[in-house]
Amino acid sequence: MSTAHPAARAWAELLRLPALFTVPGDALAGAAATNLRPNHRTLLAIGSSLCLYEAGMALNDWADRTEDAVERPHRPLPSGRITPPAALAAATALTVTGLALASRVGRPSLATAGALAGTVWAYDLHLKHTPAGPAAMAAARGLDLLLGATATAGAGHGPSAKAAAPSAGILAAHTLAVTVVSRREAQGGSSAAPLAALAATAALARLVGGGPGSGGGPGSGDGGDGHRSGARGTFRGSRSGPGDRAGGCGPRSARSGLRPGRSGFRLGRGGLPDGRDVGATLRTGRQALRGALALAYVGTAAKPLFHAALNPSPPLTQRAVGGGIRAMIPLQAALAARAGAAGTALLTAALAPAARKFARKVSVT
Repeated sequence: MSTAHPAARAWAELLRLPALFTVPGDALAGAAATNLRPNHRTLLAIGSSLCLYEAGMALNDWADRTEDAVERPHRPLPSGRITPPAALAAATALTVTGLALASRVGRPSLATAGALAGTVWAYDLHLKHTPAGPAAMAAARGLDLLLGATATAGAGHGPSAKAAAPSAGILAAHTLAVTVVSRREAQGGSSAAPLAALAATAALARLVGGGPGSGGGPGSGDGGDGHRSGARGTFRGSRSGPGDRAGGCGPRSARSGLRPGRSGFRLGRGGLPDGRDVGATLRTGRQALRGALALAYVGTAAKPLFHAALNPSPPLTQRAVGGGIRAMIPLQAALAARAGAAGTALLTAALAPAARKFARKVSVT
């Protein structure tokens, strides 16, 4: 085996590369919450998020190198495969790159990225081992989603970016639960944290995947996807013509030849489906997608958490943390679907198989 391969493997372990697949969904969910399509600014936000996330991974191991020498001697730094100065230099370079990418979008995005970078460094260098640690990690993940929203909206669209606050809160709540579990992943011995995370998972799944009245995003109301223009006006406008009132769909209509109630769709002017039926079909489809993604979220997070609750050993606790990290992808997708962005939701969900595949080769914890 060449020397290049072990070095690449060591850096993949240090940066926890499989966890990278959980990052783009933050910005995409934030973009969906603004009721705008993802754009080139969204891509810059994703690049910034990836850099800042990996900076946190490198800095985490640099800060914990003494502790890992006892609890995880196989990690890249205590095993000597990567030197501490190299890890610190990587964390610094990635942070600078992430901030530079955010600065290309505008001052609001740079301010959000700066707050995110500050939270990451504060967590890794100090807050991690304090009671404020889980809250700091949750804040970092919420800020990452807000970075995507701020970048997508651009300058002068403050209200659009603020619309992402509920989604950021949901993602932060999940992160908080997973981080609390992770504080015992090296020692094990507590069922309370996995049980609490299970309860949080169920509550969040109900919130993002619930039926009518659960509260959707800007694009989740009647009339369709907030990211698609014209659905409401086109179909609703079609039923106001004389064809509807003058017998266009009446009992022996020469236009349609249909009797009332004989078709699943009422026909409006020009033979187009009635807007109420199309709107109901779109709502049903969006709700089905939300429900499916919420189930995928529960399925990814709940099983390992349940096992860790039954037997809180270090290996099972680590699996629970890994499951919680991977569960962020279907949660992000469900948040996008909740905002009415079905295409963005499907794109985000498509990252899950890759994350699962690479997690078999390199641990995400």
